[in-house]
Amino acid sequence: MSNEIVVGLDIGTTKIACIVGQAADNGKIKILGFGKCKSIGVERGVVKNVIDTSDSIRKAVDEASEMSGFDITEVYVGIAGQHISSMQNKGSIVLNPPHKIIDEEDINRLINEQENIVLKPGEEIIHILPQVFYADGEELTVNPIGVEANRLEATFHIVTGQSDNLRRIRTSVEAAGLKVKDVVLEPIASAESVLDAQDKEAGVALIDIGGGTTDIAIFENGIIRHTAVFSIAGDLITEDIRSACTILKHQAEQLKTKFGSCLPEMVSADDIISIPGMRSQAPREISMRNLASIIKARTELILGLAYQEIETTGYLKKLIGGIVLTGGGSNLRHMKDFSEFTTGIETRIGLPNEHLSTDSPEELTDPIYATGIGLLITGLNDLKAQKAAELREQAKRASTEPKHTETNIAEEIEEPAIDTNNATDSNEDSTQKPSNSKLGPFVASVRDWMTKIFNENEES
Repeated sequence: MSNEIVVGLDIGTTKIACIVGQAADNGKIKILGFGKCKSIGVERGVVKNVIDTSDSIRKAVDEASEMSGFDITEVYVGIAGQHISSMQNKGSIVLNPPHKIIDEEDINRLINEQENIVLKPGEEIIHILPQVFYADGEELTVNPIGVEANRLEATFHIVTGQSDNLRRIRTSVEAAGLKVKDVVLEPIASAESVLDAQDKEAGVALIDIGGGTTDIAIFENGIIRHTAVFSIAGDLITEDIRSACTILKHQAEQLKTKFGSCLPEMVSADDIISIPGMRSQAPREISMRNLASIIKARTELILGLAYQEIETTGYLKKLIGGIVLTGGGSNLRHMKDFSEFTTGIETRIGLPNEHLSTDSPEELTDPIYATGIGLLITGLNDLKAQKAAELREQAKRASTEPKHTETNIAEEIEEPAIDTNNATDSNEDSTQKPSNSKLGPFVASVRDWMTKIFNENEES
């Protein structure tokens, strides 16, 4: 994309959001335009109908394109769903020659080695996220690049998904006339928009309660430690209200978003909501306390499952930053208080406004846009990392090129066929290295990420 413009596309169960932005001079993100529409064809975060999903994507993209004045051709896409799984793996490589100074190529080689791990049938890798590096068996607390070693090891958090579901997402986006720049796990994207470096350093559990899935990402010591997705989320709360009150689904959704609360004791039993009946039917009435009781039951289950997931990782007692709730489900009244009551962990609501410029549309500060804004941030970080890598490669080539005297240059001009063509071919071969798109934006920025983390540790 030109002029550092990036597009994030959040394909959710209840909505599809497309956000266009670029880096502002003050380091914030300038929103150029956005579009949204009802999501059709997606269930529990998984594309079921490619044509319907593609049509929904096109509507959101067209709206964003018209507002921004930018011709959208490629997008960063979020992914979630029950099919997502993750694992920990430790990999190692032998460095050659012995006592080698570790460089970026060694890091990338170790990361690429993780592509060879055995997966379940029908799965493929979405992210390979480095966690801790070891040189000759010793854990490194500094940047591994520049360390002398014979053997390089690292632990990795590897995120996988079913190939069929990944293919349907890509097909839906391509059918809308777009190219998938990268696929990013939604809780990782959401974390980019609502967490900062201090949160991740202290230890925090992000819980993104969307329409079709609840996504979890745990960070500690600046490292992503765990990710999980389960398909109990906001749309089931809506279904509970619809069933209990015998009303239409869109009426249940309105009740949830306008009057919904997680704590019945905080709502007056005398407050009554009147719901229009169908045709000649009389209006239906429901007390706000009863509505809150319906919502509480399902929300308690969601938070209970999230708590169990956090507990099984062993990081429950390490979350100095507590729990950060985001996504549409976090908009329920008294959600913060109910989370603290249910889990016993300090909680805050994560708003995706920290990284946005002051002239950004107010609507985008709503937690429902956390994933979309996070995809935008991921794309901009990816662009920054790519530019930094290009500059390092240029500097590396310049440092290895022989320095010629005026006499040598004159000799080369007189006899251009001796070395010039061979040198050019060699340079082209060395720069045209195949990339691995499965590794995602995190691998593209791994060197910058490690430098930032270790610098922060040294300062602290």
